[in-house]
Amino acid sequence: MITRRFATILCIRLSAALSLFLSAVPVSAQAGLGSSQLVERVIHSKNFAGNKIGVDADRKLVVYLPAGYDRSKKRYPVLYYFPSPLDHYRALFDKSGAQTLFDRAIARGTIREFILVSVDMTTPLGASWFVDSPVTGNWDAFAVQELVPYVDASFRTIPTRDARGLVGHHMGAYGAIRVGMKHADVFGSVYGMNPVGSGSGVQVMYSRPNWDLLEHATSLDEVKKDGFSPIFTSIFQAHLPNPAKPPLFADLPAHREGGTLVIDSKLTAKLRDSFFLESLIPQYADNLKSLRGFKFDWSRNDGIWDHVFSAHALTHKLNEFGIPHEAEEYNGLWDSDTYWSAEGRVMSDVLPFFQQHLKF
Repeated sequence: MITRRFATILCIRLSAALSLFLSAVPVSAQAGLGSSQLVERVIHSKNFAGNKIGVDADRKLVVYLPAGYDRSKKRYPVLYYFPSPLDHYRALFDKSGAQTLFDRAIARGTIREFILVSVDMTTPLGASWFVDSPVTGNWDAFAVQELVPYVDASFRTIPTRDARGLVGHHMGAYGAIRVGMKHADVFGSVYGMNPVGSGSGVQVMYSRPNWDLLEHATSLDEVKKDGFSPIFTSIFQAHLPNPAKPPLFADLPAHREGGTLVIDSKLTAKLRDSFFLESLIPQYADNLKSLRGFKFDWSRNDGIWDHVFSAHALTHKLNEFGIPHEAEEYNGLWDSDTYWSAEGRVMSDVLPFFQQHLKF
C-alpha cells in the first residue's frame, strides 16, 4: 500500500527528474522548432600565398544555424565572431555552451533568429592582428573579400551591411573593432568584448618583450616559449613586417646595447600609427559614425592594468571625435565564464545589443 508520504516523495522525485531532462533538451527543441545546427566549413584562401611563417591557406570556420533554418525560406542576419587566439575557434561551442545559450536567447526573445560564424584567424604565433602583411598574409582582405562573400553564397543571409555584425573577444575584439571601423560599408554594428591594443598603457609597451631573445632568436619556436615575446613578435610581423629578415621576418623597434634599451623612434612611430586603435580613429572617424551600433566593454579587474587604462583613453578619444558609442567597465574578470555563462554578458549585454542594432 502506497502511503501519502511515499506518494508525495515519488511525485517530487519525478518532478525533479523531469525538470533535469527538460533542462538538458535545447530550448528550441522544447518549443517544437527542431534543433539548431553547427556546420563546419573550410575556405581555401588566396590571401595567404607567399606568407613567410607557415600560415595555412585553408581557414576553418563553424557556423551556427538557428532552429528551423532547414524548414524555412527566410533570410537571417549574420554575426561574425573573432575569438581570442588563446582559444580555439570552436571553443565557444565546445567549451562554453554557446549553442544552447543562443537557443535559449532566441526562445526568450532576447534576440531574434540569427546566424553566427566563428572563424580561425590565427597564425603559428597566435594573433594575426587582422591586418594585411607580406609576412603573415592578408587577413583583412580574407575577412572582407572571401569570408563574407562565401557565407552569403552558402547560407540564407540578409546580404547587407545593416544585417552584419562583428563581435570578438580580447585580441578578437581588437579585430572586430579594427575591421569594423575600416569596413563600415560591409559591417553595420560592432561589439568588442574586453579589447586589447586600444592604445598606450600604464607600462611602456617595450617593457614587455624579451629583447635579447628576439634579437638573437634562430627560429620562431624559440620565441613561442617565452611569455609576452610571441605576442609582440606577432605584432611586429603584422605592423613592421620585413620578409627579408628571417626568422622573425620583422623589423624590431628596439634593441639592447649593454644594459640600455635603445628605441628606434621612426619604427616606433610607424608601429603606433598602424597598431593602436586610438591612432586609427582620425582616419576612420566618419566610418565609425556611420555604424548602426558600436560598443566595447572591459573588466575592471583585468590583471594587465594597461588594458583598463587604454580602454578609458579609447572612449575619451572617440568622444573627442564625436563618435557615438557605448563603453562599459564591468566588475568581473575577462575570462570566458564572465561572457558565456548562462546569464553572463553575452546573454545580458551582447545579444541585446545586436537585437537593437541588427536588421532582421
